[in-house]
Amino acid sequence: METKHGICSPFLPRRNALRKTSAEIVSEARQSLRVQSTLRPFTPRDGQRQLFGRNSARSEWDNRPPSTFSIHAQNFDASDSRPSSGTRLVPLDHQKPKFPVECNAEDPSKTFPKPPTDPAEARKGLVGSRTRLLRAGSLTTLPPLEAHTHVKERLNAVPGQKQQSAKWVSSADHTTVPRRPGPRRTASESSRLMQPGADSGPTECRAERKTELVYGDNTVSTEENAESLVWNDVITPLLHQLESVAAGSSEASLDRLCDLCDVLHGTLAEADMLGRRCKRRSGILRTLFRLIDLNSARLNLHIAKLCLALCVSGNNLLNICKLIFQISRSENNDILFQNDSIIDLLLDVLCNEDVSASGEALLYCVGTLKFLSGNAAVLRLLLDKNCISAAQKLLKKLCIGEDTNFPIAGHILVQLTATLRNLADHPESRPLFVSFSVLPELCLVLRKHCKDQDVCTNISRIYSKLSSYSECRSALAQTPNCYQLFLELLSKHHQKQDFVVRILFTLGNITGKIDESRQQLFQCSSCMDTLLGLYNSYQRKDVSPHTPLQKCVRSPCRYPTTSISAQEADDVLVKLVRVLANMCIHPAVGPSLANNTTCLQLLMETLELRSVQESEELMVNVASTINNLSFYQGEDSPIRRNELTIAKLMLKLVLSSSMDGMFEATCVYGNLSQSRDVREFIIQNKVHRFLVTLLDSKSAEMCFSACGVLINLALDPPNRACLSLEGASAKLVDCLRDLGPGDWQLAAHVCQAMWNLTGGGSEAHLDAQDRESLLEMLTTYSDEEEALKWTENEDARDFHRACWESQFLPVAQKLMTGLQSPGLTA
Repeated sequence: METKHGICSPFLPRRNALRKTSAEIVSEARQSLRVQSTLRPFTPRDGQRQLFGRNSARSEWDNRPPSTFSIHAQNFDASDSRPSSGTRLVPLDHQKPKFPVECNAEDPSKTFPKPPTDPAEARKGLVGSRTRLLRAGSLTTLPPLEAHTHVKERLNAVPGQKQQSAKWVSSADHTTVPRRPGPRRTASESSRLMQPGADSGPTECRAERKTELVYGDNTVSTEENAESLVWNDVITPLLHQLESVAAGSSEASLDRLCDLCDVLHGTLAEADMLGRRCKRRSGILRTLFRLIDLNSARLNLHIAKLCLALCVSGNNLLNICKLIFQISRSENNDILFQNDSIIDLLLDVLCNEDVSASGEALLYCVGTLKFLSGNAAVLRLLLDKNCISAAQKLLKKLCIGEDTNFPIAGHILVQLTATLRNLADHPESRPLFVSFSVLPELCLVLRKHCKDQDVCTNISRIYSKLSSYSECRSALAQTPNCYQLFLELLSKHHQKQDFVVRILFTLGNITGKIDESRQQLFQCSSCMDTLLGLYNSYQRKDVSPHTPLQKCVRSPCRYPTTSISAQEADDVLVKLVRVLANMCIHPAVGPSLANNTTCLQLLMETLELRSVQESEELMVNVASTINNLSFYQGEDSPIRRNELTIAKLMLKLVLSSSMDGMFEATCVYGNLSQSRDVREFIIQNKVHRFLVTLLDSKSAEMCFSACGVLINLALDPPNRACLSLEGASAKLVDCLRDLGPGDWQLAAHVCQAMWNLTGGGSEAHLDAQDRESLLEMLTTYSDEEEALKWTENEDARDFHRACWESQFLPVAQKLMTGLQSPGLTA
């Protein structure tokens, strides 16, 4: 009998460094230490589009008078000058100018040139001559010297621009518009410029003639002459049309104005007059700004696009960004952004503008992108236009240097991180977050803006979304010192529930899949102090206990108790307990956690204070964590000292209607039932009846767990009779028949339970029919060819063969020998 009982061993024995368990033989395919999963925290969508939400610490910054966003023409500067430096300049002495004498034969340089009476004569004089014709006061309006370097490049473009622009005007409007005064041309010269493909003569003469021309009272270069042609023949009529059409107030007038803005934009682009290259851009801006008072979202978006293309700066850039922001606040206007290039211009602002000089403009620009990224169609457009790359560049600018504490940087980061949070929802954004190294960059933002709750919360939402995916999870896990940073932020913002729950969810995702991360997190300074301090802070101790807890020492409260709802507190604990359960899996971390008395007492306290009906997920996760800890129990471990108390607390889960709760409690009993006291407790409280019933669940995992407890219970002879009375033998035979061929680990457990239940073959707890049926199955399953034909997946055949050889076959052969012995004859 002693020899036969030698194979009977408790379910899930303690780890032995010199001898592997059966699970370890097959790479621990069915681990008793299980990773816990949970749902990602839900983030409700803000119904109103505001710079800062209602829960923001900056809410008062956004609640300003409505006049702040009332953009009118008078808010703009037509000159588009940059903000002054604030330095007061010393005025010049206004002295009467001294003119040179009319003529001096001795000193020709003092001769003052007289302008010709006829401009046509001046043009004739320019042919073959380099003489400059100047009037008094013209020195202040000379073109810049660098303009002359592009003379030859601009020569051949003038006639084409003239012809192209004239055609656009003809297609846009057939009305006659008065023209502003401009440079005079001879009839022959004008007709030649209007002819398609017309040339102005030999190249040498054309170059000399277009190098400098008299324009009004000033001398102009070729580039200025080309611009003057486009300005007088195309742009000026377009501006007059805009002003005249704006006098109307019908819907057709607005459509016409939008079309004219598009024509103006195309004309400027074709003439290479966008940006700050247009010398007369102030006239264009003045006309555009007056149209803003018409208060049309569609027209204002056209105006804003044209102004950004003209590279407005200073106060004008700020007001244009405010105007676009105001348009984007209405979801009904999202369609206006979908088929427009305005998004490209906004992304250019992000990449090119300096934060210190245009901080508030950037704020409204990024705020617009935040609103638009909430629309699925625009979100896809933002990804196509490489918004994540532009956002990463702005992140770098905001974090460069030590002086990043100016308030506007934090305001911009709130909008930028909220935009990235929306972008993270799209599946195609995840590789971009990795390739542009956005996740490590966000860690740097967290470190430099650790006191900003809004920035920290937005980044925590990004991490909680992306850490559920392997490539993003790996990138975040490889970020240096990210675990220590997370712990420090949890300690600093422990009362901000929405931040805490998301950082804990992120840590749970990382530790659930990456074994090295479990040890790296545990080895961080004050890791357990921080986690257990949070646990104690969110533990709702005002709830009346459902089960008396013996010898439960209350842990000191490190953090003040938070005043939040019971559901929010439970949500934090669910994520926190999941981190503890996942860290236990690492062999270097598990024993330390198993010997942490405070950790175990907090888990037991949760089981005492909560009910399965109200906190099912939390109770299940706590039971799973205790199961992982009990895997490492030593002779004098806290779990061994509190094993009976834990067994009593597990009754709440066994008696509940939660199948997940029953499963986790069964796993805990599987480890605790190594103790004789716990086995007696199970029999006395009729828990074995539930275990036998679980064999009918048709769930391989549930049957596997129940068989483990039955293996340990059947070690004691008095318990075998109790189990036989409940029909355990017949149910084990059914379980082997139904589930054994598809799971040889489970089949091995069933055979082990049957071997212990029969006392190693010395006791008759099987009737003749069950014994014959069991022998027939074991004979069939012991044949390798017959056993492996149940495996349909060829890739899993090697794994099943290893399980069959190492776990099932040895115990099945011993059970067959016992069943065939004379002592089992009925």
